[in-house]
Amino acid sequence: MKTIRWGILGCGKIARKFASDLKWVANAQLIAVAAREQSTADAFAHDFPVRYKHGSYQALVENAEVDIVYIATPHAFHYEHTLLCLKHKKAVLCEKAFAINYKQAKEMIETAKRENVFLMEAFWTKFLPHYQKMKEMIAEGKIGTIQNIATNFGFIPTRPIAPRIYDPQLGGGSLLDIGVYPIFLVLDLLGRPDEIEAHATFSDQGTDSQCAVQFSYHSGALAQLFSTFHSNLATAADIGGDCGRILLTHRFHGPTTNLEYYPGIVDTRETISFEAAKGNGYEYEAQHATDCLLQGMTESPIRPFSDTLLLMETLDRIRVKAGIYYPADDH
Repeated sequence: MKTIRWGILGCGKIARKFASDLKWVANAQLIAVAAREQSTADAFAHDFPVRYKHGSYQALVENAEVDIVYIATPHAFHYEHTLLCLKHKKAVLCEKAFAINYKQAKEMIETAKRENVFLMEAFWTKFLPHYQKMKEMIAEGKIGTIQNIATNFGFIPTRPIAPRIYDPQLGGGSLLDIGVYPIFLVLDLLGRPDEIEAHATFSDQGTDSQCAVQFSYHSGALAQLFSTFHSNLATAADIGGDCGRILLTHRFHGPTTNLEYYPGIVDTRETISFEAAKGNGYEYEAQHATDCLLQGMTESPIRPFSDTLLLMETLDRIRVKAGIYYPADDH
C-alpha cells in the first residue's frame, strides 16, 4: 500500500507532539518540516529527522514529494497557510481554531472543493476512543434524551506568557484558544443552538480572558460552557439525560480522561477506563487523514465541512454577543 508523505508547517510545541505521533500511524511518513527561518527547521529536524528541512513555507508547498501538510501555526495564520497549501495541490490537516471567523473558513473550504484537494479540521477529540465510546453510549440510549450539558476548559498560562494567548493580531483569547472544545462537544451532541447568550472578561489587550456562554434549544435542552485563563479548571464535560448521565473527567478533550456513567440509580456509577494512547493522542486523527487520502477522499466523513462551518458560525455568534472582535474581521 502507498505511503502517505507528511509535511509539517510550523515548528512549535504542538507540531512536535504531532511529529512524535506520526510514527504510530500506518502507511504514513514524516518527510518534511518548514519554518520561517532555516535555523528553526534545522532544530526541529534534529529531534525529528526528516528528508527535507525547509526555511520557508513556500519551499514546503513546492516540494513535489509532500502529499499532505499539517498546519501547526497560530490560528490567525490558518487561513493564509491553508490557502497556500491548497493552491499548490497539497492536502491539509489544519489545527483548530480552523480560522478566525466563518468567512475565512468558508473560503478555505470552497478553495479545497475547487482544487479537489483533501482538507480537514484537526479536531483530535472527535477521534479519541473515550469520545467515540461516549457517542456510542448516547446513540444506544444509555442516558435517554440529553437535557443539559455543563462543560469547561480553563488554565492559568505559565510565564513567560506566549503571545498567542492574548494578542488580537494572533487571534488571542480564551474562546478561540480553548473555548472551541466545549463548543465543539455541545454542537456535536445537540446541534446548532436556537439561542445564545455570552459574556466575556477582557484582557488589557482587548481579547477575552474568560468567556461564559449559554446555549438554549427549542427542545428545552440547555448547555453551559465556560473558558478561562484565570483558573485551572477540571476541564470536564457533564452530559445529563432524562434517564442517565455521562461525565467525561479531567481533560475531557484529550486521551487522559475517564468516562463515568451514572444510569440514574442512586449511588450507582460505572467507571470506564481506556488504554493509554501510544503517543500524545494525535495519532488517531492523523491515521484518519492518512486513510482518507489512501481512499481518494477530499472530505472527512467523521469531521465533514458542515461540522467545521457550524463551529465557526457559532463562534461568530458568540463573539457578537460577548463583544469579541479581531482585526481580521475587517477583511
